[in-house]
Amino acid sequence: MYRNRLTHSLEVAQISRGIARTLGCHEDLAEAIALAHDLGHTPFGHAGQDKLHECMAKFGGFEHNFQSLRVVDYIENRYASFRGLNLTFETREGILKHCSRKKAAELGELGLRFLNGEQASLEAQIVNHADEIAYCHHDIDDGIRSGILNFDQLKELTLFSTFLRQVDNKYAQISREQRLNETIRRMMHFIIKDLCQTTLTNLTEHQPRDIDHVRLLPAMVGFSKSMTEKFQELKVFSRKNIYQHERIHQMSVQAWQTIEKLFQYLTHHIDEIPQEYQDGKQDSHERLVADYISGMTDRYALNLVNRLQL
Repeated sequence: MYRNRLTHSLEVAQISRGIARTLGCHEDLAEAIALAHDLGHTPFGHAGQDKLHECMAKFGGFEHNFQSLRVVDYIENRYASFRGLNLTFETREGILKHCSRKKAAELGELGLRFLNGEQASLEAQIVNHADEIAYCHHDIDDGIRSGILNFDQLKELTLFSTFLRQVDNKYAQISREQRLNETIRRMMHFIIKDLCQTTLTNLTEHQPRDIDHVRLLPAMVGFSKSMTEKFQELKVFSRKNIYQHERIHQMSVQAWQTIEKLFQYLTHHIDEIPQEYQDGKQDSHERLVADYISGMTDRYALNLVNRLQL
């Protein structure tokens, strides 16, 4: 019923490819970045990431963007002649939506844009916005399905109430699910259309010649001022009514406990980490444990804790 890393990544890829096509950007590059952008995300979303970072505080910390790059560059070990997936520089750089200066300094050329305060490629900028568009809309969908949200709450949102009225005026008798889907579809279309129109205006104004020029310009991909305000309203609403909801907090507590139990146990029982996570690596036990935990699904992590009786 609810989204996970895979379904979210697929949605981001679909949105990214559509925007890239509209703007005349590299569709395959945008799709590749989108599909890989959350590979390093932990089970239990940001709650899991925060706890794993806390566990790894004395061992270099944990950043899911940096971990996504580590997955495609290092953890994947499928081929005889090279380690990783042999992705292009542009794909690897685009995966890093955020990166601390300390981590960026370790990445050589790949981290320069963070150290120099430069922009990402147009395709990476597209994925960054597609990511936000996807999760803001599917959080509403999941919020309704889970019972955390109701239609009366959503009517507080300018965008949602506007398009809900359109749906209600056009369709007299439809199911609750159809009503929700029709409203969200119209919202997404409206937001993506604004993004494309605003970006095309920016590109026409600045006429970037190449990637080096793009890096030095202000961000080219973005919303109009009015849409930025409406989208911010949507994000604030989600934070207040979904992320800070008591049920979500209870799930976060369970997530923190699960991650901490696994980390403490596995660092003292390194032999229980699958051999594929250890082959050819010279990392500390703690980093191997972080690699293993960050690659788990929620269900796998919970089942492992139960099996180990932690």
